[in-house]
Amino acid sequence: MWNFIKNREPNIHMKRLFEPFLSYRHFRTRAVDRQNTSSTGLYGFDHLKSPKGFQRFVDEAIERSSELIDYISGMPSSAEIIRAMDEISDTVCSVVDSAELCRQTHPARGFVEEAIKASMKINVYLHFLNTNHTLYNAVKKAEQDGHLLTEEARRAALHLHIDFEKGGIHLPSGKLDRVNQLNMDAHKLCREYGENIINDPGYVDIFPASRIPRQIQHLLKPIYRLTSGVSKESLGSYEDEQEKGFRIITEPRTLFSVLQLTPDEQVRKMAYLKGSSVPHANHEVLDKLINSRHELAQIMGCKSYAEFVMQLNMASSPEVVVSFLQEMSNMVKEKADEEFNTIRNLKRDVCGQRCVDLEPWDEAYYTTMMKSSAYNLDSAVVASYFSLPQCIEGLKLLVKSLFGASFDSVPMAPGESWHPDVLKMCIHHPEEGDLGFLYLDLFSRKGKYPGCATFAIKGGRKISETEYQLPDYQHFAGTRVALDFAETPSNLFEYYAWDYRVLKKFARHYSTGEVIPEKLVKSLNGARDMFAATELQRQIFYALVDQTLFGEQLSVPRDTNSIVAHLKRQHSNEKHVEGTHMHIRFSHFLTYGAGYYSYLYAKCFAATIWKKLCQEDPLSPTTGTLLRTKLLQYGGAKEPADLLTDLVGDGIVRYHNGGIVPDVTSCLEELKLLDDKNRHIGK
Repeated sequence: MWNFIKNREPNIHMKRLFEPFLSYRHFRTRAVDRQNTSSTGLYGFDHLKSPKGFQRFVDEAIERSSELIDYISGMPSSAEIIRAMDEISDTVCSVVDSAELCRQTHPARGFVEEAIKASMKINVYLHFLNTNHTLYNAVKKAEQDGHLLTEEARRAALHLHIDFEKGGIHLPSGKLDRVNQLNMDAHKLCREYGENIINDPGYVDIFPASRIPRQIQHLLKPIYRLTSGVSKESLGSYEDEQEKGFRIITEPRTLFSVLQLTPDEQVRKMAYLKGSSVPHANHEVLDKLINSRHELAQIMGCKSYAEFVMQLNMASSPEVVVSFLQEMSNMVKEKADEEFNTIRNLKRDVCGQRCVDLEPWDEAYYTTMMKSSAYNLDSAVVASYFSLPQCIEGLKLLVKSLFGASFDSVPMAPGESWHPDVLKMCIHHPEEGDLGFLYLDLFSRKGKYPGCATFAIKGGRKISETEYQLPDYQHFAGTRVALDFAETPSNLFEYYAWDYRVLKKFARHYSTGEVIPEKLVKSLNGARDMFAATELQRQIFYALVDQTLFGEQLSVPRDTNSIVAHLKRQHSNEKHVEGTHMHIRFSHFLTYGAGYYSYLYAKCFAATIWKKLCQEDPLSPTTGTLLRTKLLQYGGAKEPADLLTDLVGDGIVRYHNGGIVPDVTSCLEELKLLDDKNRHIGK
């Protein structure tokens, strides 16, 4: 169960947005009363009215889980074993998830500290659960006796069995102890890696302030230094004067704005070099993480960590993934080379030097220049049509049009929220009632998780024949699916944000109410597609780095810096600069170790679904019904390839060397990369 529960880390893309539509319900639902004005605790948990409530929250979760273990030890029916196991998982995950969300977002230090303590205590209990032979033997019995009546129950039993053995419960005690230690080491190293990224983002100081364009000065910190100047009172004497400059904190979002919009090449260079070489401490942390994961995999009988984590993925093996990535890299290379030459030629024209080369800190600046010039785009004008209230109206539109449900802000009970900025949204169906709740905490602040992410709080779960716990086993709720399937819905719904037929219904100017012009949307789409091959090539490179670092280790120790530099030269036009290390602040290594290729799988699956099902009439209720009943409602309860094929028919997956890869035809057509040669390979 460790391997199951540990995946409840923050998802760093908003892939859970449409989880509330997971199934048509025929149960009375349990949910917080939307009109309830009595006080409660964080996230609606009564225990969390104060920081110390986390202690009782953990204790009661352990007490209830212990009762369920006693019940399972009596070997009830197979269905009851799986139901009770699911309740244990739900009970423990409520603590794990709430503590993680609190730790990452709560502004009060007292709550954060107690959440950390709760997390540590529940993780100790997780060790007990993951090595509990009573539970393991009961799950094996339920799986083997043939009395589970539904496909979902049988699948739950299989997954629980595999999860236990991925934790090493079937190993001799010495090896099991080592597996437990390696799992704890990896968990600690992941947290350390992430904290280093936050604590050491790097910075450069730029003088004078005029070197920084006005449109990004609000992102930077003003600084001053003393300079000597001539005194007005007497010639020949000097007095100190202050010169204004800016400090660029080179965290990724600020760095990207600087690289996009700063004409001064030296400023871009300084910012790029600093941002690409920190945090230094993560060199050692990443090496330790790679080694811990590799040793774990070998103890479990696998050649690599990549092989270990792919047991339940569609790809099934690293060989299938690497073959897919190599194939994609070859397909995209010619077009990416053309785009690189175009960008380099623009720099040469602007600089007036035919021999100047394109540097890594140049690409964002010159591609932005070309897009703005070709399509006359102004980011401030674009943003004026996408105020937060209008974007929420867009979500309401999608929910109503596709699923026949409403998506409205509802009041929170006293004590439920953790910050005044937080909104609580409810998805409500006129026939089915409340389908789920979503908290929106959309503004950055000191101490808060720095990126875009989603955090689970409570998963969907059938409690009895008449009760359903909102967002049938929470083991399969939401994004608890094969990793290389999880990002497909989020990639699909991105298409809606680029389609004028959708945008014209909600994107209005924040002050005049003017509907976004169709010409502007066409320009946005044109600009997005200008360097599509370059961006796709970059994603392939990232995925290959991920596969290689967590793949089979032919020599030990390995020089990760050399590995990354070699892959960049093979699969990217971007020059590698000595002393830069993208891999020391690539947080996907933590939750997506050996799984970053999933984004490319999702991109291809989504392209096919959009073309075959959604493109003709994206807001059709028929389209929404198909998406919900054939794809979204199952979560992880069915094989992803079966769901995809049932949704759109043949031509979305390919079977290759014992694994499953996406058909890339629709994706390549969309990016205008499909020639006769690639058309043959992509199917």
